Amino acid sequence: MIVVDLLSAATIASIPIAYGAGLLSLWWIYAVAFLSSTLSIFFVAAEFGAIPSLVDTRELVSANGRIQASFAAASVLGPLAAGALLIFASVETILLLDAASFVVSAVMLSIIARPFNAPITKRATSIRQDIVEGLRYVLAHPVLRNISLMMAMINMVDATVFAQLVLFAKEGLRASDSEVAVLFAAGGAGVVALSLAAGPLRKRWSFGNVALGALMLSALLVIALAYTTSLWLGVVLWALSSGFGILFNINTASLRQAVVPNQMLGRIISIAMVLAWSANPIGALVGGVLIERTSDVRLIYAVIGALTFLIAFVFRVASPLGHAERYLTSSAGAAAK
Repeated sequence: MIVVDLLSAATIASIPIAYGAGLLSLWWIYAVAFLSSTLSIFFVAAEFGAIPSLVDTRELVSANGRIQASFAAASVLGPLAAGALLIFASVETILLLDAASFVVSAVMLSIIARPFNAPITKRATSIRQDIVEGLRYVLAHPVLRNISLMMAMINMVDATVFAQLVLFAKEGLRASDSEVAVLFAAGGAGVVALSLAAGPLRKRWSFGNVALGALMLSALLVIALAYTTSLWLGVVLWALSSGFGILFNINTASLRQAVVPNQMLGRIISIAMVLAWSANPIGALVGGVLIERTSDVRLIYAVIGALTFLIAFVFRVASPLGHAERYLTSSAGAAAK
């Protein structure tokens, strides 16, 4: 994680440095965007694997909720701060500050005293062997297999909602540019609020009730959003839908961390991201085509909400995810042996 932070800092800083040297081009910026996204995958996988070594199993949902809340808050405040700084500083200066933030992250990580990995005996393997082993583990485990399948289906169906949010806001809610910004900020605020509530909710109710219930509520809110004409009601609905959506993600991530042996976590989350995220571009493309063909963004939003609710409901009543706690118990017993 520290190495990735330092590489990310160098990658971002290369833009203003290249600009100062007269070397900056559009292709340079494309390369930086590609490298930054690739590095973030390594960071996310490492972070996912480190959390169970840093907190007790019973606190996984709370820890993931706080991390997600801080990320969401930064996602809202960061662009606002950057916009304000542009009044006083150049874009190059702001990019250097962005690069410096990665250095600060690396320093903060370096002062954490606890080890990021549980003690294990590491055998020599190749990347190919790790990928195959991770894929087999995911496909063989009832909970992991069903989570991956469900998230791939949800991502394919739901990707259009965020991808077309500006279009929906403009056509469905008659929002101005500044009001669209308010809509996005409201989504971030909803994510922060529900992320912080993830721990207390999970301690009171089961995974099936909290995670899949949150997903069903998010879907119903999307249907309501599809047919509202009030901007401010739309802001509230979008905030709640975004919050319940992240509540689902926090609980699924925490369940994976509780089920998977520590030494497998990095490759499991990498495989899970590939299986789940590969559906995003397909879903966004299909959704965009359907909106273009029907010229009715409201209808497509309503259909997406209905399909998402149906998927969550089916997995709640007809898959191991409805009683995932059984697998937590068996995993804990296997680890003890």
